[in-house]
Amino acid sequence: MCDCNHSISIICKRILGVHSMTEQGETEILNEHDQSQADMMAENCILVDSNDRTIGSASKMDCHYGEGMLHRAFSVLIFDEGRNRLLIQKRSDDKITFPSVWANTCCSHPLDIPGENEDAVLGVMNAARRKLHQELGVSREQLDEIDFEHLGTFQYECRWDSNWVEKEIDHVLVATVSEDEFQYEPNPNEISEARWVGVREVLHMVNGEENWRDELVAPWFKLLYIEFLKISLPEFPHPRENIVHFGEVDMGGKSVVPGQNLMDALGSHRDIVEEVIMASLGKMKQERLHGAMTHLFAGGGKRLRAILPRLVGEAVGEVHEGHYTLGACIEIIHNFTLVHDDIMDQDPIRRGLDAVHVAYDDATAINAGDAMLAVGFEILAESPHIEPENLAFLVGSIGEMVRKVAEGQMVDIEFENREDVSEADYVSMIKGKTSAMFETCAMTGAKLAGADDVTVENMAQWGLNLGLCFQMMDDLIDITGDTETLGKPAGSDVVQGKRTLIAIHALECSSELPMFTKVFGAGECSDEDLAQAVSELESSGSIDYAKQRAMNYHSLAHSCLDKLENSPALSILRELTDFQLIRIN
Repeated sequence: MCDCNHSISIICKRILGVHSMTEQGETEILNEHDQSQADMMAENCILVDSNDRTIGSASKMDCHYGEGMLHRAFSVLIFDEGRNRLLIQKRSDDKITFPSVWANTCCSHPLDIPGENEDAVLGVMNAARRKLHQELGVSREQLDEIDFEHLGTFQYECRWDSNWVEKEIDHVLVATVSEDEFQYEPNPNEISEARWVGVREVLHMVNGEENWRDELVAPWFKLLYIEFLKISLPEFPHPRENIVHFGEVDMGGKSVVPGQNLMDALGSHRDIVEEVIMASLGKMKQERLHGAMTHLFAGGGKRLRAILPRLVGEAVGEVHEGHYTLGACIEIIHNFTLVHDDIMDQDPIRRGLDAVHVAYDDATAINAGDAMLAVGFEILAESPHIEPENLAFLVGSIGEMVRKVAEGQMVDIEFENREDVSEADYVSMIKGKTSAMFETCAMTGAKLAGADDVTVENMAQWGLNLGLCFQMMDDLIDITGDTETLGKPAGSDVVQGKRTLIAIHALECSSELPMFTKVFGAGECSDEDLAQAVSELESSGSIDYAKQRAMNYHSLAHSCLDKLENSPALSILRELTDFQLIRIN
């Protein structure tokens, strides 16, 4: 791994006494800051991958300066015994990163030292005791009596300024103490103020309300509060096994639009692949049929599936014009499935336009879909840029994709008449209906780029997990979005009785959900009833559960990317993977 190699390089330079211009520059930068804080920048943090696996170590300076490096961290929340008051702190003006920012009780990093660099959870607990003593002046005797509970882990990235950034896998630790007996004496070099605040004030703090309008609050505290504490206090939630991936956020804890590299990549390829698509559809000379075939493309879109084979190819091998033909083939076939899907579901809107069967008629829409399927394979076979030895693999893979999509769609239809649809049934269905297309885009893009079989299979797994995440995001967006943004009626899945993961969880939970029960599968309902049904899904935890499962597949997708060499092309795939989070935040 590139990060690990960088870590080794840093260590070797220091052993050999080599001082690069970069290191000299770092010294000059640190000379501008408080000496005690600057000295701590030499401490070695623990580098991790997106699944929190240790991959090396690097100085706190290297982890936080410039682009930064992903490292392990922790956030401690100490509550009173009733869990109605939380001890918070304001970081001192002397802090190099995020100075004068309000945050939770203690937040820092385990170091690459015995006791903190072995087991992840035990390591952060030991590190938490060390920092509570150093920062808050809590006696070691008191610390020995504290029992931490590990609530879960989340990943985020947030930039303070052009120089400093946090890029962490953050472990959330909570503990309860007697407010009257808990003694602390903040170190002014670390903390300018500490105080107990009630649960309501914590909410104001996170939302920037009341007395907190002009105060800076740490983004990591906002993230952990919303995801781990908001619904459950004064009780603590059940610990989460999966890492919650937020990607890049701003100071307000809001997701940042995917990086410019991703936007540039999509923009640079879109016009080319669009030209290939429209030229391919131009094979159809019958005017009405051609109009129906091109109808959905007028609705715009990022052409993600069309560009994805090219992006994958750039990350694992050599790309050429054949990747555009491959992408156009898959995009055209994707639109074929959408045309037929809208007929089967009787959805009237697609991408903000009338569905093809509405704009024309059912017979024309069916015929147009069939023709699009044929054109997709036709342009693939005709491409002079695709070698014969690859053509059989591509045709076979795309044919298998179409079969899986059809099977998944059929199972989805059968769900409407089944009462016992399980989560496993749902996941199996969307592996075909949605994930198969992402899987095929990634797999064929890697194959066409000359990647070895192991890499091709790894990228297939990435695409599969990306597709699972994508579909679960779509299910969430259908409930939480609006008609204008969606390009179709909001909440249509609920009204139509779609067995999404949200619905499956709701139907299996013990909570009373009278309005959801009334609305689910009703065919139509008032906006007020639908809003009440959505509120019940939120209170029952069904929406949050689906979001957690989506996050899990997001994490698995990143683990596949961890196996690739670092490169600008890989960064684009990571940004694309993180883009899934933005769709529901």
